[in-house]
Amino acid sequence: MATEADLAQLAVEPKGYEPTIFDKIISREIPATVVFENDKVLAFRDINPQAPVHVIVIPKVRDGLTRLAKAEERHKEILGELMYAASVVAKNELLDDGFRTVINDGPRGLQSVYHLHVHVLGGRTMSWPPG
Repeated sequence: MATEADLAQLAVEPKGYEPTIFDKIISREIPATVVFENDKVLAFRDINPQAPVHVIVIPKVRDGLTRLAKAEERHKEILGELMYAASVVAKNELLDDGFRTVINDGPRGLQSVYHLHVHVLGGRTMSWPPG
């Protein structure tokens, strides 16, 4: 099975609008175990979990937000929605004793899907440094 680093090396940031695997999850073309959804965001279990709880939170509309480095002032609301959804997911997953949120950005950050997303990891003690 390919590692996250392998997948990141293969990932290409789209030039225009090309559907990502996350777009296909949003449109229900690809199944996922959804744990939270509202009109702005979708949260689902990672298929290759790195912790007992590993959920990915994504905006339903990319609006050019393929990575955090592309964020503009117009994205402030959706960035807040992503963080709030991460908090709701952590509460729903009973991660009261702590959890980690991660955004991998760009090739050196090992981003493997160019659709901004937040990882919510918990259910065990995290180590530091993470990378």
